Order: sequence, then C-alpha cells, then structure tokens
Amino acid sequence: MATKVYMEALSPTMEEGRISSWLKNEGDEVTEGDVLAEVETDKATMELSARGAGVLRKRMLDEGGVANVGDVIAVIAAEDEDISDLAGGEPSGDGDAGAAEAPEKDEKKEKKEEEKPEAKKAGGEVQETKERAEPARTETGNGKRDGGRVKASPLARRLAEESGLELGSVEGSGPGGRIVKRDIEAALEGGAPAAEAEMAPEVAVPTHEAGPAEGAAYEDVPLSQMRKTIARRLSQSIGPVPHFFLTREVDMSEGMRLRKRLNERFADEGRKASVNDLVVKAAAMALRRHPWVNAAWTGDAVRKFNVAHIGIAVAVEEGLITPVVRDADRKGMMEIGAEVRELAGRARDKKLKPEEYSGSTFSISNLGMFGIEEFTAVINPPEAAILAVGAVKEKPVAVDGAVLVQPRMRITLSCDHRVIDGATGAEFLQTLVAYLEDPMMMVA
Repeated sequence: MATKVYMEALSPTMEEGRISSWLKNEGDEVTEGDVLAEVETDKATMELSARGAGVLRKRMLDEGGVANVGDVIAVIAAEDEDISDLAGGEPSGDGDAGAAEAPEKDEKKEKKEEEKPEAKKAGGEVQETKERAEPARTETGNGKRDGGRVKASPLARRLAEESGLELGSVEGSGPGGRIVKRDIEAALEGGAPAAEAEMAPEVAVPTHEAGPAEGAAYEDVPLSQMRKTIARRLSQSIGPVPHFFLTREVDMSEGMRLRKRLNERFADEGRKASVNDLVVKAAAMALRRHPWVNAAWTGDAVRKFNVAHIGIAVAVEEGLITPVVRDADRKGMMEIGAEVRELAGRARDKKLKPEEYSGSTFSISNLGMFGIEEFTAVINPPEAAILAVGAVKEKPVAVDGAVLVQPRMRITLSCDHRVIDGATGAEFLQTLVAYLEDPMMMVA
C-alpha cells in the first residue's frame, strides 16, 4: 500500500519547511525509518524520515521548495503500484518549487465550490469557480483540462484575479500543464514564457556572500524559514505585548575578579568563564526568589514556573535562535559556560534538536561583545520578560566623595505589563544586581 510523505512539524513552532536536500532519489528503495530529506525549519535543519517502506516513486517538491506542514511532498509505494491518484498534485507555489497542496481538504472544498454555478465577490463581479482536481493524465499541456477549463493552483488563481490577468492566456509549467505562481509572475513581467521556466534550473537561495547583479539598484534576498518566523513572532510581541523597560547599572568589580580566578583555576583544562555565564547564573538564582518574573502569559492564566530554564539569544547567519540552558540555577558558572558554547556552536550549524531551543522560561540577550553599552530587547512570547545585557566598561564613579574607576555594566529588563508590575520588575533587578555585585551571595 502506498505511503504519502508529509511535510512534518519538525519543530514546535514550525508552520512550513524548505527542502534543503533530498537524500533519496526517485526509484530508490526505502526502508521505514530511512532519512528521505533534510528540511530547513524555522530553527534548524532537521531530518525527515520515511514512515513506510517500498520505492520512492514520486518527489513532489524540488530542492529549495517550500511546503506547509501537512502537505504531501512525496509518495512511497511498490514498484508496480498505480499512484496516479496520489502523485497528480503539484506544488502550490511558495517559491519557484512551491509547496504541495493538501489534497484531501482542498478536493472536498473545491468540489463543493464547483457545484455552485458562480460565486459573487463583494464588489458584485463574478468570481471564477474553483475546479475539482482530476488525475494529471486528463490534462493538456496548456493549463486546460479535456473539458476546456483552466487548471491552476489556488495561489495562481488569486494572483491572476488581483492583477486582472486572464488565466486562459497563460501557459502552465506545472505537472500536467497546471498554471502555478511562477507562470503568473512571468506573464505579468512580460518575461520568458512559462514553458521555458520549466526547463530552467531551480534558483538557489542566495547566500549573504552573493552580491547584487552588476548595475542593479537593489537585491531581493528570499526569506529563510528562520527569518520568516522571527518576523512573525516579533509582530506577535512588540505590538500585542505591552512592554515596559527597567534599567540598572552594575558594579562588576567583584564579578570580574571572580571570573579571573575561575579562568586561572581551570586554565589547564582549557575551560573559561565569561561575563555572560555569570549573568545567566545570577538571573536563574534571582528567578527562584521572584516567580512572577519567571512566568508566562497564556491568555487565560499566568503560568509561574518552578524551574529556571534560560534561553540564550545566539546570532546565526540568518537571524537568531535561543538555545536553552535548563535548570541554570542548579549549575555552576563553568558548567553553564561549557553548555552555552556547545549549544551556540550547534545552533550556528543548524544542528540543534527541538528540545534544545524550546521550553525556556526567561531569556537573555547580550550584545556586550559588540561594544553595545545599553539596549532594549523584545520579549519572546509567551515569556513575561527578557534581560538585555550591555558591555562592561571602565568608568569614573563617585564613591563616598571620591572618584574611582570601576568596571560597570548596564542591564535592561523588558517586562510584559500583563504579568509583571513595575515594583515586581524592580525587585527582581535589585536581587539580580546584588548577586552580580557580590557573587558569593549565590553560594550562601
């Protein structure tokens, strides 16, 4: 029996995935559990495994193509099994390769709409009814089926309607001559015919090293899955979440001395502690005393956590990701440092597992290594707070009537006012500053 290969949710927040590479070709033998492809999710590159055995008969998405979670992207079946009903779908068109349509839902929906003689738009125009999907063998190469009706993906139809383009004038380059997004775009731009586009090689996603064409005024870089997710989640945060910000300056004299002693003590082992490791440890300890900051907004309740899982913002080529140091309050600075470096390295290589970048209860973003002295960070929903950490700088400070030069660091707490009140956030910062200025308090 044939097995449909779906685009699976390979991360907790994944809504769509991009095929980075196929590891099995059409015609290859497949055993259940074999890795079929590497998929770029919103967080990392993950492996997509086979849920059945047989032969990989059809790949419905090219490398670089994007599909929504739940879409069928391939078919595994016996070598002589008829899969025409399963493999007749075509990409929905997010990018040149596009995403495979989810056939079961769409066919039912399109069948109902086909039974209606016509549907009216709000403005009174007649809207062309959707066609029920039929096997690809009944289609001709010009985007029309045997009955003469245009065969096009839903996205292509919408783009054509919005631009006033007549679908019948467009030549389809999808399977069976189906009109897809790239055909509409080619027709609107007056560029090469869609049939030529079908023969053209797939366009690779540009890297940051790729420069603009000579003489070009600008360059459009396609969004990665990570960048799409960052944009969506920031829109969910900075608008709906009522932020307020609290800033404190910290005397890092004792903290820097502790760091120096630890680095000298473990130099032979090649282990080092950073300022950020001290901040992570101190923040986790402070969260134990201020559970209202170690909390999340659920919509119906405020969830107070009994664990301190700290998300560390790590810059990667396409954006940022927050690997999680679990139970940071129970770990020493050296252990935290080693774990952060190991997680950060795998984050940059897109090798993190979902459990390693999800489940944080509080986040820290540190730009001190770039010389940034002070900034505000955007809360990572549903968390209620995030700490922005600046650089440690030598500054003249008035102490007991005398001017002393001290290493100072500014930290800013971004708070969700639905969960944290001003006094609550201030008390948390007071405890955090006390730990940073006198680290021995953390072992008392």
